[in-house]
Amino acid sequence: METGIECLGCRLANKIQPTNIVYENEYVTCLLDHMPFNEGHTLILPKQHVVDVDELDNETASAIMSASILLSKALKKLYKPDGITVTQNGGIFNELTHYHMHVVPRYKKQAFADFYNMDAVSDENIKRLLDTKNLLKEVMDTLK
Repeated sequence: METGIECLGCRLANKIQPTNIVYENEYVTCLLDHMPFNEGHTLILPKQHVVDVDELDNETASAIMSASILLSKALKKLYKPDGITVTQNGGIFNELTHYHMHVVPRYKKQAFADFYNMDAVSDENIKRLLDTKNLLKEVMDTLK
């Protein structure tokens, strides 16, 4: 599996750099966003270095979708959101320069545009990362 040690996404996905992992398999690592839009905001990163969606092989793409389904079920069970937003930013909008998919619980009065507004990120959500990680891992274990 080819990874780029200089790539932050590769370092996170392959546990070279500490992070809050909630799930992983041989293809992907799921971790909490360090600046969550809402509690439970999770990223899915392939362990292999890939930048854009059109570079994914079928096995990795399937693992990403399977992880997004598992995460969505866990987030719904744990936080009872009004919906889940699953999104991926490519090209110049991929600030990590490593493919990643966001899975975010959302609530009725939150506009999608707020997702890209740094003022909407709550300090309280950032402080709760460890608690969120433990709760989400516990729920996900019951769903596997």
